[in-house]
Amino acid sequence: MLMEALGSALLGLALSGAAVRVLAQRLPSRRVVLVSGVLGALFGAYLTQYALGPGHNTLTATFVGAVLVAAVVLSLLLRPGAGPRRSSRPAPFSLPSRG
Repeated sequence: MLMEALGSALLGLALSGAAVRVLAQRLPSRRVVLVSGVLGALFGAYLTQYALGPGHNTLTATFVGAVLVAAVVLSLLLRPGAGPRRSSRPAPFSLPSRG
């Protein structure tokens, strides 16, 4: 159990560190991202252990679940990129809607 928790925390830290390096401009502060990645991975490991139940103690499945949940948590922190903005003007020859 300790090995799974430690390994999951390290995987979450590695995933969040990679996200900070690649997507630094679209994420909040570095500390928030690193803590969210580690906590997401720990929760993912716990959730995977709970879903598999007793007797199915596979380290690989636990690590996969930890990485998947950590990736979901980190994706929730992303802000929209600074790409081209669409104007709020209606398209030409469009009919007004009644909604």
